[in-house]
Amino acid sequence: MQSIIPPLIALVLKFAPELDKRIRSFLNPTNDSWRVDETYIEIRGEWKYLYRAVDSEGNTLDFMLSAKRDGKAAARFFRKVLGAKHTQIPRVITVDKNAAYPVAMDELKEEKTLKAETQLRQSKYLNNVVEQDHRNIKRIVKPMMGFQSFNTARRTLRGIEAMAMIRKGQVKGISRGDSVAQIEFINKIFEVSA
Repeated sequence: MQSIIPPLIALVLKFAPELDKRIRSFLNPTNDSWRVDETYIEIRGEWKYLYRAVDSEGNTLDFMLSAKRDGKAAARFFRKVLGAKHTQIPRVITVDKNAAYPVAMDELKEEKTLKAETQLRQSKYLNNVVEQDHRNIKRIVKPMMGFQSFNTARRTLRGIEAMAMIRKGQVKGISRGDSVAQIEFINKIFEVSA
């Protein structure tokens, strides 16, 4: 069993980012009500931050692994989400009480990356959609008992998040729970004959 693990890890590290990249153009558009939060990921015994955003229906907008949890990291994450082709400018962004989010919002509004009308709601309880969505990622990451490097974590999480988007039915023409269509889609984008 031990001899299988290193090649398997190499495959995950190679194809996880590629899967994430290839599905992006097939994603359905999301709505303009965002839920944003961060969760902790262990890397070499230290906690790092996985920023995640979903819309009000639970569809993944984007994610970003960060070493820090501050206004700069939050602003960088918002820029990444705003740059995604399947997202739209938010009408409202719901976050928890983290002080970094108002700082990031002010910065983005000042540089006109975000509309001045975009509302920031700081509410612990309205963010349950993204909190529940963290559980799916944690369920997969927890048995790994942490990552050995930041790069390994970043690459692996890209694959985990991409598969979660496919399973949620965010890909055009594929319904939630249609595992046959999901497998056919992955075979198609990697040009694998069944």
